[in-house]
Amino acid sequence: MRYYQLREDGTPRLAVQTADGLFDLTAAKDRLQTLEDLFCAADITDRSIDDVTDDLLEDAVPLDAEVADGDALAAPVSSEIWAAGVTYRISEEARQAESDTPDMYIDVYESDRPEVFFKATPERTVDPEEPVGIRADSEWDVPEPELGVVLSDGDIVGYTVGNDMSSRSIEGENPLYLPQAKVYDKCCSIGPCVRSADSIEDPHDLEMWMTISRDGEVLYDDATNTGKMVRSVEELVDCYTAHNAVPDVAVLLTGTSLVPDESFTLEEGDEIEIGLEGIGTLSNTVVEV
Repeated sequence: MRYYQLREDGTPRLAVQTADGLFDLTAAKDRLQTLEDLFCAADITDRSIDDVTDDLLEDAVPLDAEVADGDALAAPVSSEIWAAGVTYRISEEARQAESDTPDMYIDVYESDRPEVFFKATPERTVDPEEPVGIRADSEWDVPEPELGVVLSDGDIVGYTVGNDMSSRSIEGENPLYLPQAKVYDKCCSIGPCVRSADSIEDPHDLEMWMTISRDGEVLYDDATNTGKMVRSVEELVDCYTAHNAVPDVAVLLTGTSLVPDESFTLEEGDEIEIGLEGIGTLSNTVVEV
């Protein structure tokens, strides 16, 4: 099942897409307005989110499928977001290329301990179809398409699409500038939905693609597979949650293997589309912040 967070006149609503269509779960249970509400209900009843939803579908109201592609979409989870880096070979190579200290990225790629870092708060995260940001003090900026793992009380409950916006020039100047290269206004987007973990057969075998367009011209178009990730989703989650007071609901982005070449940088007005097989396509434009 795919879960969509909707916002209608500022009021949150939760929808689910099944093989039979799109349904308004809030209409079936008015206190069920967000994914966090659904996660809480599943935890209290010791059931999966899909099992809880199955019981509500009879009373849920059908919705037009176009709702899941429209302006009513909100980021599906409003919680803090963390990210992992150097989990694909091409990411390790790209960060070597941008850095004056390339050996440290080889060490992380081959190390037992992955790189896990704080990425965004809800205030820094933009909804699907909304503009993501490039820093005004950066000369080299790229989107990073990533599989996002959705956690409830530290357990994997679903997957989403993430855009980890990055300033390669700032991080390349000095790796200690990573927080400034990664964490700033409009630095992240997730969505358009959360696909339940029970309905994903293997998160390590999903096609992922990204296109970047400018004035109607496609400047970047490439695809990969999450199977190229050198670390497992479970390994990254274990590292994130170990010795860390994680929130009740969180998202962990798992790294990228789609990296535009060194001659490319984002500009205001660019259009980014990131797709993940079986989950959906996350679309954003670009604005300078």
